[in-house]
Amino acid sequence: MTNEKSLSQTEQTEVKSDASIDSTYMAVERTIMAADRSLMAWVRTGLSLISFGFTIYKFLQYQQQQIQASGREVISFSGPKVFGLLMIGLGILSLIFGTIENVSTGKIYRKQFRIKRPRYSLIISGIITVIGILLFAGIMFKIKGIV
Repeated sequence: MTNEKSLSQTEQTEVKSDASIDSTYMAVERTIMAADRSLMAWVRTGLSLISFGFTIYKFLQYQQQQIQASGREVISFSGPKVFGLLMIGLGILSLIFGTIENVSTGKIYRKQFRIKRPRYSLIISGIITVIGILLFAGIMFKIKGIV
């Protein structure tokens, strides 16, 4: 009876230590996944701002061309360009801030707990940031093929 009781206490200690390791690992995994979800929210916001800025730019540019074609005087040539650049710039900034936040959170947990999950949201964030920068440059310098 004593051997059975001591054996079960040993097994319980092993189970408890394994459970605490597993629960800590799972908590860290959830934290990293939460950081990835947060980054994807930043990406969604940045992409919305970039696409909204580009769409408004092109729409207002089209409106100005229609006004010029009708022979009326255009009030401002810089309005659509400035507004589009402002919105695209805000989108790029939100992507950069989100990426910085994700990388700093990931560094802490990945080093301490040796997490090796792939960082797909970070890759997507980088790609959309590059696209936003290209659109910004295209509008700013009127690069043919981009705008």
